[in-house]
Amino acid sequence: MIHLFIQFLTQIGIHVPKAFYFSSTRMLFAAMTTFGLTVIFGRVFIKKLYALKVGHIIRVSDVPTLASQYEKSKDVPSMGGALFLVTILVSALFWMDLTHAFTFILMATTVCFGLLGISDDFMKLKTGDGSGIRPRKKMLCLVAFASILSLYLYSPQASEFLSQNQILKSPHAKMKIENQMQSFQIKEYSLLYFVPFCKKPIIFKGIGLIVAFLLTIFVISGSANAVNLTDGLDGLAAGLAFLVAFVLAIFAFVSNHFEIAQYLNILYIDGSSEIAIFLCATMGACLGFLWFNSYPAEVFMGDTGSLALGGILGVSAILLRREFLFAFISLVFVIETLSVILQVWSFRFRNGKRIFKCAPLHHHFEMKGVHEAKIVFRFYMIGLLLALIGLASLKMQ
Repeated sequence: MIHLFIQFLTQIGIHVPKAFYFSSTRMLFAAMTTFGLTVIFGRVFIKKLYALKVGHIIRVSDVPTLASQYEKSKDVPSMGGALFLVTILVSALFWMDLTHAFTFILMATTVCFGLLGISDDFMKLKTGDGSGIRPRKKMLCLVAFASILSLYLYSPQASEFLSQNQILKSPHAKMKIENQMQSFQIKEYSLLYFVPFCKKPIIFKGIGLIVAFLLTIFVISGSANAVNLTDGLDGLAAGLAFLVAFVLAIFAFVSNHFEIAQYLNILYIDGSSEIAIFLCATMGACLGFLWFNSYPAEVFMGDTGSLALGGILGVSAILLRREFLFAFISLVFVIETLSVILQVWSFRFRNGKRIFKCAPLHHHFEMKGVHEAKIVFRFYMIGLLLALIGLASLKMQ
């Protein structure tokens, strides 16, 4: 909105400071907007949740040790994610280019995944036993959205329709491959996959289009579920999501500058600064939410926040062609998810035997007597190390 307003002022001859034309300025203001709004309205929002008796449902009936530990937090309200999702959308409306395809995709992701999370949280409250939407039905919804995005990325008809009808500005990309500068339309560069610390991209052709389509669905739905599973300790999911969003925002920022992208030998993506702005808004929202969610938590994000956060990160990685980097810097999320998969597999096929004392992995360490705050801080340190290595891959390739 402000981006369009500045363009309007320029056209009618009113001077606007040059700083407001820079994407870096909009990134900073987007982060400050979400952080400020979340902190300012957080207390009122939490009181409203208490009044509505939106208590946190804890399903630990089969783990008495955890049941006693979490007795203190059973009345802490859930669905706090609704607050920071609204602030992200408000910030996006203010600071992003509303005519760009990336803006539409990221805002649609936030709305769709947020609504799915709200439905799940309300279902849990309605049943009273912590059972929300059935996992298969939830996964079907995630896959449906990911499939629609995949069709847009890999179907030239979809992207051409939007650009020809001037609904949205469709992005394009450039990169030096084999000493020649090549330009790509969205369908073409969507088939390029970049591995950290490797110069040349992996190019999918022919039947590889099917693999790319399925990989996109896997990354988006897997990311949403991974953040959802990790959201089990005070501040854990929000803090780790901040670190992942930070790395992706840096990649999005440098990918939008042709000279910097050429110097770093990475893909130049026109308009990727809009992704950076949205990710900075997400970072500010995560920090603002940690104001209330850090130990001891006053509010939980619930599926409302965790599904949307995972969706935002996954879709951003897809748009930036950084799926493999995303898997690496999100390794904590990946390990948490794998711990659940392995636990379920072991219980089913090994006559009830368990690999971990409890899954996801953070609960395993709790069962071993490690304090919740120490687990979160150690996971933060691992996430920070992965983020630094991910940033190093920008130059070391």
